[in-house]
Amino acid sequence: MSNTLKTPFEKGNQNQTTTWADCIAWYEDLARQHPRVLRFSRIGTSDAGVPIHAGVVSSDGAFNCGEIKREGRPVFFNNNGIHPGEPEGVDACMALVRDFCLEPQRLAALGKTVFIFIPLYNVDGAFNRNNTSRVNQDGPEQFGFRGNSRHLDLNRDFVKCDTLTARVFNEFFTAWDPDVMVDTHTSNGADYAYTMTLIHTQADKLGGDLGDFLRDTMLPHMYAEMDRRGWPTCPYVNPVKDSPDQGIAEFLETARFSTGYAALHHTIGFMPETHMLKPFADRYHSMRALVETALDFTVAHGERIVALRRAAKDAGRTRREWPIHWNMDASNPSSFRFKGYEAKYKPSLLGDYQRLWYDRSAPYEKDIPYYNRFPADIVVYAPRAYVVPQQWREVIERLQWNGVRMERVESEREQEVACYHVKSVTSRPNAYEGHMFHDDVQLERGCASVTLRAGDHIVWLDQDNARYAVEMLEPLGHDSFFRWGFFNSVLEKKEAYSDYVFEDEAERLLREEPALAAKFADWKAANPALLQDQGAVLDFIFANCARWREPEWGRYPVFMID
Repeated sequence: MSNTLKTPFEKGNQNQTTTWADCIAWYEDLARQHPRVLRFSRIGTSDAGVPIHAGVVSSDGAFNCGEIKREGRPVFFNNNGIHPGEPEGVDACMALVRDFCLEPQRLAALGKTVFIFIPLYNVDGAFNRNNTSRVNQDGPEQFGFRGNSRHLDLNRDFVKCDTLTARVFNEFFTAWDPDVMVDTHTSNGADYAYTMTLIHTQADKLGGDLGDFLRDTMLPHMYAEMDRRGWPTCPYVNPVKDSPDQGIAEFLETARFSTGYAALHHTIGFMPETHMLKPFADRYHSMRALVETALDFTVAHGERIVALRRAAKDAGRTRREWPIHWNMDASNPSSFRFKGYEAKYKPSLLGDYQRLWYDRSAPYEKDIPYYNRFPADIVVYAPRAYVVPQQWREVIERLQWNGVRMERVESEREQEVACYHVKSVTSRPNAYEGHMFHDDVQLERGCASVTLRAGDHIVWLDQDNARYAVEMLEPLGHDSFFRWGFFNSVLEKKEAYSDYVFEDEAERLLREEPALAAKFADWKAANPALLQDQGAVLDFIFANCARWREPEWGRYPVFMID
């Protein structure tokens, strides 16, 4: 192999990672030399104006996305560098793609499967190179930064899409509709023997035969194959208490994360997390082994995976009951044979407390509880269609980027709809990725007659992308648009009153509205201390009366046609 085709990792002491400029130039040169194997091009631009690229590898020179999908060929997607400080996947992908170009036998083994990749996703963060932002990480010598140019974590941005980069990803992912995705990462946390740990699309959340296939067939094969390759792998080490000794829980990757986003499209997703306390060279080699293991399985079982995804999409077209929120079953753990180090405590030298440490001189291998069942705890009866009024353009755009089919209302008409009223919202006390995320939402369902105007959108659920629509438009979905604050303006009452005038009006309202009077009586009985507070009394009457009600206040503005 010529030196020009070696990656920076291979040229040096196996403790270097590529820069963005060297990475892109390297792929462009490789594509020029092997045009029948590799197609490499720009797919968009980041928030800082940096080009974002993607590549396609096929064994027979087929590169057209539309034709590949129409033929039903399996598509495997490798995303890299979402956190540029976790770069082993970036370098491993370079070597893998090069070997496809140089080794005919390896290329032929792809068969009909098409390998697509983003070489370095967070291009903004890749320019912020340092060796200080990953406090516990063993190499490489220089690396990029987790945040993008807007200081956002792109692995929290897949559905809210605050960044241009996430929009590029949404549109690229939707166009190719991959069957399996591997999004490469590095993790911190407990100390243990494994170099590679694995997050996967949570099988209960993926659901149906596709979820069963992942749990019962694909995952056991991948763990066995990684062990055979010399890289024993365990589930992502997410201790339920202080250390893995008391058990670990599967990571419930909601739609803000890459694997949770993949589930919205019925794609099997993996987020390999190498252990940052291990040397960079070991992390690199285990990452390549993991990507190859997932790819080889996809090649061998591609037809089955494609068929299972097709069946899941077809089932969604007529499904009425949709799980939209899941929670760990703490009463029914399985077990995992775990290779760890004994967790111990000793006095801290910094303060008056006991600190945790792991004794590497005391390794163990034992069965620990593994909490890997996540039944749905919120199930909704979905309508035949949702109505998204045109003024909520940020929501409409995201539905479009994800291939959701919508019917445009052509002329004004009255429509009977079901709707939600927001009874209460509890938000996080601090900003989370640029939003005040709504953790607890209480709803009340009702009916209304609304005016649909020309330009409003109807989202019929008889379509392949029904799951994305339901989980994003139902307010109680884990990462719904409502939870991320896209509809916050409806939570604010727009009109007010003057207390000395409204006092007399409130008396008339209580005489004229029996329902209000009954509700006020209940409120007084439950809140006797507030009767001394004029503002509290009048606010309650003003908020609950029929005469001065603002229909839009507290009404979730996405409606349902049953």
